[in-house]
Amino acid sequence: MNKICYWQNFCQLCSWTTDLSTIIRIPHTNSNETGPTVLSISRNIGIPDDEIELSAIRAQGAGGQNVNKVSSAIHLRFDINASSLPEFYQQRLLALRDRRISKEGVVVIKAQQYRTQEKNRQAALDRLQELIRTATVVQKARKATKPSKRSQRKRMDSKTLRGRTKQLRGKVSE
Repeated sequence: MNKICYWQNFCQLCSWTTDLSTIIRIPHTNSNETGPTVLSISRNIGIPDDEIELSAIRAQGAGGQNVNKVSSAIHLRFDINASSLPEFYQQRLLALRDRRISKEGVVVIKAQQYRTQEKNRQAALDRLQELIRTATVVQKARKATKPSKRSQRKRMDSKTLRGRTKQLRGKVSE
């Protein structure tokens, strides 16, 4: 019992995930980069990698041996309330009616399109980035307008002309 608890604590501290009997390390940075990386949302705003929880899981669907043996799908979790995003971004995300955002304010994205874990990881991060960007787009307020006198007259003339055409299709009286 203590051994299991020790491994669970160890995995949580080291950002490792356990999948049945295997332990998989998901690096937060590329091997070429040094230091923590940031998922950029705009020029001034980014999300540090330590706020994004990534775990490898087995993909669903057809694919044979690769799907059955390899944990190539990525499960991304991002807590909006605990993030370092500005308040405006948090409010807009929480107001979204998106099935990927839970009631607790956690974004859950599952990426399993590609065969490799790295491509699925990048796809999940891209989808999170796109979700946050679309949430912050402010739509232009609609200005109420009314049709011009000329367009109203033109519309009524075309209706009258169409009515006359239909009237001529009626029964012929002798």
